[in-house]
Amino acid sequence: MDSMSHIIQGDKENSSWFKEYLVKLLQDRDSIGLTEMIRQVDALMITVEPGCSVAYVSELALMTPYHYLVTLESESHWTHVLRIDMNSPDILVREVRNPNTFGIFRSLNEVYPIGAHKPNSRYMGEIFRVTNLHEVVELQKSREVRFFNQDQIRKLELPGNMAIVKPSPYTHNIVGYWERPQADIRVYALGNSMINDDVNRGYREAKAIQSRLGIEAIILPVDHLATRVYSQNREVAILEYLTLSSYYYWGSYDIEDQSSSTNVTKSVHYEEERISPAKVFTAANHPYFVNHIVGKPSPTERFVRNYGPRLHHIALSVADGETKGVANIDYVVDAIRANGKDFLLDVIGSKEEGLKQIFSSASEHSSLIVEYVQRFGDFEGFFTKQNVAGLTEAAGVEDNLRLLQAESTG
Repeated sequence: MDSMSHIIQGDKENSSWFKEYLVKLLQDRDSIGLTEMIRQVDALMITVEPGCSVAYVSELALMTPYHYLVTLESESHWTHVLRIDMNSPDILVREVRNPNTFGIFRSLNEVYPIGAHKPNSRYMGEIFRVTNLHEVVELQKSREVRFFNQDQIRKLELPGNMAIVKPSPYTHNIVGYWERPQADIRVYALGNSMINDDVNRGYREAKAIQSRLGIEAIILPVDHLATRVYSQNREVAILEYLTLSSYYYWGSYDIEDQSSSTNVTKSVHYEEERISPAKVFTAANHPYFVNHIVGKPSPTERFVRNYGPRLHHIALSVADGETKGVANIDYVVDAIRANGKDFLLDVIGSKEEGLKQIFSSASEHSSLIVEYVQRFGDFEGFFTKQNVAGLTEAAGVEDNLRLLQAESTG
């Protein structure tokens, strides 16, 4: 296993420190067997406000290929398990039952002006399948990675059959590990199993709309997950994730118009993102207090100051091809928009450039944006700089509006 065998892409200049420790960390990870033992992303964990999970599951059922599987009920949470198949990550939608529940994850929201308005709503992190849980945990502890203990996992009602890394100081996300033989089905130790009638009804109605619109077969699994971090934490956030995962550094591009960079990591084991989505880190090129000197917009830094470091969007692939004479992504967006879901801009990019992309408006239930991306033919890149600049600018406009709303409501 050689995690440094990939050619690094992009035009973003990294520090000599980053270059040195990128090699050292990945070579160390390979040599002690962690790269081999940490496999694909099995699940994504999202928490929403009390009373919001039914609507959020319905929203995801319309906009994604996910299906409602089961609800797990515990003392303080409902967890709705959404699944495509056993080759793609599940989504665990967790609803806090009591609005007065406080804990470490809520505190990550409450110090930020927009995040505080939905204190329980946040993307939590990824769960990786590993081949030897005990050995992975002991090796990571020897590298000074910190885990929740079993009593903390019980109090937080996190899955009891997992080892959970404490929230990152750079991304505020967690990483979980569990040992699951490849052939075994995923079963989460999160409470009593049931079918929630309200969730099931909303899910079925959404899937009926999706089928009627003719989009169920052309929206594909998750392509990438995009986290936004403070400008000074770009390099350490990337290296930390490479330490915790079996991903490699694909490369970074400078998006000069929006004073930011987009930095991509991908799974060493799986070329198809539908099995293990790429993890993207976006950061401003400079801290907020020099914006007035630089004289350029800085929507990424503004987002982090308003929400805190966190996942910004979940990107889904759209099948290459056309439906009724238009690119599949245009067909999907037009259909969903006609059913009441807003998007931040029109679809950008072109077949000639190799891909088209679009951002939805942020979900009122999870604060997450859904991105659709269609890559055409033999397009070999991950994105184009022009598209990223347009998406970043559009998201910044919405963030400004949300900040004004938050300030007006105290």
